[in-house]
Amino acid sequence: MATRLVLGIGNLLMGDEGVGVRAIEFLQQEAWPDGVCLLDGGTGGFHLLDYLSSDEPLVMIDATMDGQPAGTVTTLRPKYASDFPRALTAHDIGLRDLVEAAQLTGALPDIDLVTVSIDEITPMHLTLSPAVQAALPAVREAVIAALARQQAVGHA
Repeated sequence: MATRLVLGIGNLLMGDEGVGVRAIEFLQQEAWPDGVCLLDGGTGGFHLLDYLSSDEPLVMIDATMDGQPAGTVTTLRPKYASDFPRALTAHDIGLRDLVEAAQLTGALPDIDLVTVSIDEITPMHLTLSPAVQAALPAVREAVIAALARQQAVGHA
């Protein structure tokens, strides 16, 4: 059975910008099927490049400032670096930068990107805003749907 990675990206010191990591903590409160690995990707440094250079499918969770109301959960199926939302300044390197580096080494894996809309980055805040915190169950449902889609297309 292939490993299916769920990777949360974010900076816990920046409030809602840390939603990807907070989502992983939320997801870790329940059991997941064998072969599903939940990983705190932190601020998305180049140490994550191996995960993007793999042929294994991947579900990523990250914050986005896309103009949608805070807490809006969206799933994207990016194929190119340009398909990823613009980087938030709190990351050491942007997700798009990481994806561009991965593309230089070969094709990207099958990626489902679950984004959570945020209104602002709040330095030195360790908690999520109420709207973003309330979105965590919807993030869980989006992750479950993404994993099911990946399995249906042959990434068991």
